[in-house]
Amino acid sequence: MSVVRPGTVPYPTAWDWQRRLASARADGSLARDLVFLLEHPPVYTLGRRADRSNVLFDDATLRQRGIEVVPVDRGGDVTYHGPGQLVGYPILRLSGMRVVDYVRALEEILIRALADVGVTGERSTGYTGVWVGDQKVAAIGVRVSSGRVTTHGFALNVHPDLADFTGIVPCGISDRGVCSLASLGVDVTVADMADRVEAAMAEVLGATLEPASLDALSPLSSKVAS
Repeated sequence: MSVVRPGTVPYPTAWDWQRRLASARADGSLARDLVFLLEHPPVYTLGRRADRSNVLFDDATLRQRGIEVVPVDRGGDVTYHGPGQLVGYPILRLSGMRVVDYVRALEEILIRALADVGVTGERSTGYTGVWVGDQKVAAIGVRVSSGRVTTHGFALNVHPDLADFTGIVPCGISDRGVCSLASLGVDVTVADMADRVEAAMAEVLGATLEPASLDALSPLSSKVAS
């Protein structure tokens, strides 16, 4: 499984990469699964069932804070991505795994990565993601194509600006909060957590993870680079 860590990438660019690579994975022109581990500039994304009223900031405030709003094709409601948050986009061809099992696997990966820095992350009945008490530390939202290839993924709050979460009802859940590793008193970088997520992903998925660059994603390298 290839691991691509391109740094900070505008959300629309990363979404385009996902769609192109998922199509290639489905038709076999991309030979192996991969995962992007990256950060985004501030953005609110609206899932297919999102209620636009869950974006609380008005247009002027969004412009002032530099937050983009992007409707996307994943499940779920509204969520936030921004600097200080580790975002993971696995492009996996599921074989013999139900979508719900895949989501549980992503949760397990994050729970193990959190445990490695002394944080007890938990599942919460009726919700996706990983929680510390009644505060969400990692969100999950996925899409599985007709070719059984995954896009979208997870977002782990390492040290984002939590004030940006006040502009939405995160995931449409109004009676729970959001936390980060920084707010829990854990001093760790996004790169450190990416290392831990890679290790947990290898364990949970039973995969060998190998670093790769965008240029190495043949046959899509020219398209992705453009």
